[in-house]
Amino acid sequence: MSRIKLTERVIDRLAAPDPSGKQVLHWDADLKGFGVLCSGVTNSKTYIVQRTLPDGRTRRVTVAAANEIDLAKAREEAAEMLVELRKGRDPKLRSATLQTTLDGYLKKKGEKLSDASVQNYKTMVERHLSAWLSKPLTFITRKDVEDRHAAIAKEIAEAGGGKGETSANAAMRTLRLLWNFAAKNDPSLPANPVNLRGDWFEEKRRDRIVETNEMPGFYNAVIALPNPVARDYILFVLFTGLRRREAAMLKWDHIDFDQRLIRIPADNTKAKRKLDLPMTDFVRNLLVARRSVGKDTSGYVFPSHGKKTGYIAEPKFPLDAVGKACGISVSVHDLRRTFITVAEETEISPMALKALVNHSLGKDVTEGYVQMRVERLRAPAQKVADSLKSLCGIFQSMMKR
Repeated sequence: MSRIKLTERVIDRLAAPDPSGKQVLHWDADLKGFGVLCSGVTNSKTYIVQRTLPDGRTRRVTVAAANEIDLAKAREEAAEMLVELRKGRDPKLRSATLQTTLDGYLKKKGEKLSDASVQNYKTMVERHLSAWLSKPLTFITRKDVEDRHAAIAKEIAEAGGGKGETSANAAMRTLRLLWNFAAKNDPSLPANPVNLRGDWFEEKRRDRIVETNEMPGFYNAVIALPNPVARDYILFVLFTGLRRREAAMLKWDHIDFDQRLIRIPADNTKAKRKLDLPMTDFVRNLLVARRSVGKDTSGYVFPSHGKKTGYIAEPKFPLDAVGKACGISVSVHDLRRTFITVAEETEISPMALKALVNHSLGKDVTEGYVQMRVERLRAPAQKVADSLKSLCGIFQSMMKR
């Protein structure tokens, strides 16, 4: 055995097959336990690692053939494998990588996740944890997590994207979720390294709504929008409390004018529960007016020809225009929050309110027996609509569109 400073050029010059006719190990002078094994009968050269295990046994593990990966990559993988050997773990039984774990999770859970959730998981991992994608999970330590958590927030702040604390927390919550998923299939995984305890960044829960005194100005600014699709979409969300995609993906096939119902399929809801929503007078009149201009070939109630989806994907631009016109800047989710706030103030039953916005009725024993029928929701829904109309300053004569 010899110990030399391994470089690409040195490795190229090593004899293989070795003149002795036997295998010869050339150890790296820089990384102890890493070397190149030259065959005595063929021209193969193989990167290997070797180390004494905690129980006294010696373990030699192949990293890769020298013609498969470059020296820098081999040295990096060797260093990681040597750490595993020092801990008494067999590198040949290395865990799945972060990338394969993400892929496996999305493949198994994909049908139950919304498109937005799938994209969010991918963004959190592929954007903020990209350096770990090809690493086995076992190489991600608690210190790695703590350092990366702080770095994400700093990187976003320095890029002018805000403080970044929310994204840093979200990235680590995603990692924690994926680690727990992997652990179910690999009991040998160490404890989940995402254990930040008091080091999570504080996140303030968003509580923005259109306040009572702002309603008339907001409504008039929406009515003045030049784009009728955006105008009707925003009003529809305000008067139904639906989530952004639930409203955007609404099709005419989901509208039952005879029964005065909106039937949203489970695949289109965040909760993956179908939602049968009674039409209030405001919502029915809005939909009748939209139908009168002709149904779009896409089948969507709120179409967008500039989007691959076919429906209005993100109403940020019209909401920004509304904000400039009346000084009230809100998101679609803020409108949902406004609906829920107004609904609660009308003192409809809490269970009716939950049903209207498709929230779970809860795990209470009594609530578990309740079947909230759609006809039971008509009066509460109309009560909320009447309150919203009053707050917006809408009179009955204006409703006959």
